[in-house]
Amino acid sequence: MDYQLISLRTLVGDALNAAFDKHPNIFVLDADLAGSTTAAQFAAKHPNHFIETGIAEQNAMSAAAGIAVEGGIPFFVDFSLFITGTCWTQIRQACYGNLNVKMIGTHNGMDGGYDGATHHANEDIALMRVIPDLTILDPSNPDELYDAIECAIAIDGPVFIRTTRGNVPNLSATKSIKLGKAQIIYDKGNDFALIYEGSTTDLAMRSFEAAIQNGQNGKLINICSIKPVDTKLLRDLAQSVKRIITVENHSIVGGLGSLVAETVCDIPSHAPIYRIGVDDVFTESGPGDALKEKYGLTVDNVLSKIA
Repeated sequence: MDYQLISLRTLVGDALNAAFDKHPNIFVLDADLAGSTTAAQFAAKHPNHFIETGIAEQNAMSAAAGIAVEGGIPFFVDFSLFITGTCWTQIRQACYGNLNVKMIGTHNGMDGGYDGATHHANEDIALMRVIPDLTILDPSNPDELYDAIECAIAIDGPVFIRTTRGNVPNLSATKSIKLGKAQIIYDKGNDFALIYEGSTTDLAMRSFEAAIQNGQNGKLINICSIKPVDTKLLRDLAQSVKRIITVENHSIVGGLGSLVAETVCDIPSHAPIYRIGVDDVFTESGPGDALKEKYGLTVDNVLSKIA
């Protein structure tokens, strides 16, 4: 597959600026990471709608809740670990009130690289999908990022958008994001179904191509809506393919693989599910690509589960 790579994190500020043109009641909150998340690009254009709290993530989340109560549309933008971990109680309370708060978490999984385990968000899906009334979107390309923000604004309630720092294919979206719907990117047969979340798009596409070249014909599935998830598609797949492989830049505990397993577990007979992600460990510091290789996010590892 011939494509260039791009980090969606670099587009966050531009996407929020584009959204503001249509929705001037947007406010963006930051906790001293606007340069890294590119929310600074929004601050430069709309300083009166940008709120800097400093390193006070819980305060930022509480302020976002207040803005929502007053009729604004707040977007709290930060590293995924600090949104989902540091602010979990505040998020839970906002979701309990079904407040119209939006969150964009960058640096998913091991994308924090050299910052190490203190910054790696290998638990963000698990932490967020357990909270009732919270929508979770996971874009895999630039079009889907812009689409996810518009989708979040259209929802009257809390939304979390995972936005990778690592590289994804710089391709146009095949379809717009729809709540509760996955996307079948390729359908070549029923030998396997390879299911991925946004930050593992490149790995999934390269692995799928390698599997096809090896004579194994399967399906490639983009789970861009993690919550709600496409229950019907996952249950249909579990009864039609020979095996399911999930790939995620996340712990295999509570993440995408767990979500798929939970969705099909009550079917009396279904395909086995092989989860590729971080085992139940704290990850080390180092270059992002090297870390992913060390912890098993490789084409060879995916192919070993497809075979």
